[in-house]
Amino acid sequence: MAVAVVGSAVYGVMTVAMARVIAHLVSTVVEPAVRAGEISAGQVWTIVWQMSLAVLLTVVGVVLRRIGAGMAFYNLQASYRRRVTRQYLRLPLSWHHRHPSGQLLSNANADVEATWNVFQPLPMAIGVLVMLVVGAIEMFRVDLWLAVIGMLVFPALFVANLVFQSRMSPRVTLAQQLRAEVSEVAHESIEAGLLVKAMGREEQETERFAEVTDRLRAAAVEVGRTRGTFDPVIEAIPTLGTLAVLGVGTARVAAGDIDAADVVQIAYLFSVLAFPVRSFGWVLAELPRTVVGWDRVNAVLSAKGEMRYGPDDLPTDGDGASSLRDVSYAYAATERADLGAEARDAEPESAPTGEQVVALSEVTIDVPAGLTTAVVGPTGSGKSTLATIVLRLVDPEGGVVEIDGRDLRSVRRGGVPDVATLVAQQSFLFDDTVRGNVTLGEDLSEAQVDDALRVAQADGFVAELSDGRDTRVGERGASLSGGQRQRIALARAVIRKPRLLVLDDATSAVDPAVETAILDGLRERSRGMTVLVVAYRMSTISMADRVCYLERGRVVDQGTHRQLMERCEGYERLVTAYTREAQERAAVAADEEAS
Repeated sequence: MAVAVVGSAVYGVMTVAMARVIAHLVSTVVEPAVRAGEISAGQVWTIVWQMSLAVLLTVVGVVLRRIGAGMAFYNLQASYRRRVTRQYLRLPLSWHHRHPSGQLLSNANADVEATWNVFQPLPMAIGVLVMLVVGAIEMFRVDLWLAVIGMLVFPALFVANLVFQSRMSPRVTLAQQLRAEVSEVAHESIEAGLLVKAMGREEQETERFAEVTDRLRAAAVEVGRTRGTFDPVIEAIPTLGTLAVLGVGTARVAAGDIDAADVVQIAYLFSVLAFPVRSFGWVLAELPRTVVGWDRVNAVLSAKGEMRYGPDDLPTDGDGASSLRDVSYAYAATERADLGAEARDAEPESAPTGEQVVALSEVTIDVPAGLTTAVVGPTGSGKSTLATIVLRLVDPEGGVVEIDGRDLRSVRRGGVPDVATLVAQQSFLFDDTVRGNVTLGEDLSEAQVDDALRVAQADGFVAELSDGRDTRVGERGASLSGGQRQRIALARAVIRKPRLLVLDDATSAVDPAVETAILDGLRERSRGMTVLVVAYRMSTISMADRVCYLERGRVVDQGTHRQLMERCEGYERLVTAYTREAQERAAVAADEEAS
């Protein structure tokens, strides 16, 4: 930026100096040549080298200004895009759930660009200040009255620019806000592509997108109309000033008060100064977008809610044992936190905006080392919320969460993912190869990849893909089935050999036989890995060493599957619901057949 300002100052000084060079050449070369009726080679050479030197220095100033301004502009954009995206990663999931992805994309892209776009014309405007000071001194040195007439134009230009800015500000603000809305709707439409097609809502979604884009178009047209109205006025003011200077100057030359060279110098000065002064208008025109963009970017950078981390590491000799003590968690009714689909189902339909909905209440659970613990409960009981809290993806409002006896609030950033990981029901895959999705760019051997795929029961279908492990799976794994995506996600977790593996209904899309093989593989190959599984199927629950039964965010009972079947009516009714329903249907069918 400093280079740009220096270059702009050089440009400003040389622009004024060019007027003096022209005046000097008019009086020493042009006028004598006109009187003599001829021009010599020496006079031509004098004009060429003096003008070339002035032009060269002016060009140097322009190059420094533009390169410096461009580097400042793009470096600031890059820096703030990094800051915004880094802040996204620091902020907890609960913050992300309150902000649409389209808005966040707009913050990191269009809003950052709008914030710093003012740095394109700003160096020139600063250099113009130098130019105006030097130019005014030069004009007053040549002739007081012509300088006064010329200087009257600049206040007129400033006033016109201020009026222009006041009219443009609300229009540009609206247009910038609508750009974010368009981004939000577009992102949501793309994300919901499957739903839109499945529900036959293409026309309605097209109309929804068209409505917001039409509003953006109307706002952009209004911005253009306003600019088109003021541009001719701002262009006309310097022209009128130049005509006034030439008119008065001609009269003063006729009266013998000044020379023709003086009039040429001031007229030239005035004409070249008038255009750069418009850079103030460009700065003023960008300010509304800058303010709106900065407000939106700063809202992200100043957002609160970042989870605090301690200085500690988890024990190197830990076994993944986890525990929750009196853990409670609630979220606002408008948040409908995506801690799992059940969190939304837990929210009462009548919950008013802003009311806190309790997801977990004073939950105490032990997840013993080397064992599989199943968390079971009806929809909305808090199972998925519990799974995210165990891995400190969100912090509880009360209580303590420990892994290997260490309070997770005291553990450094990145300490928990080093030893524990989550496989969610909705498995996200990158538009990368199978291998890339399993390793996530880490330097892991082919043998490790193959072993993880075997444990996840994914080696069979991966071998049948066109390029095996090197097959690209498409955006979000679109070329794979739901069960295949879940198994790739499970392999991605297993290859890191976590001490604690949390499965949030992570095998819901695979058939029971494959699920049983996966759990058996985890038992055999995990060397005592601690597993916490949010379970629904009887086959999964019955394989667990311990079961924790939740209802309405509270622990109702804990023990083995057999123990809970004998003493917990709610648990027995839930896990046998499918069996009872099948038996009832079979009985009805038998009765109908008999009748």
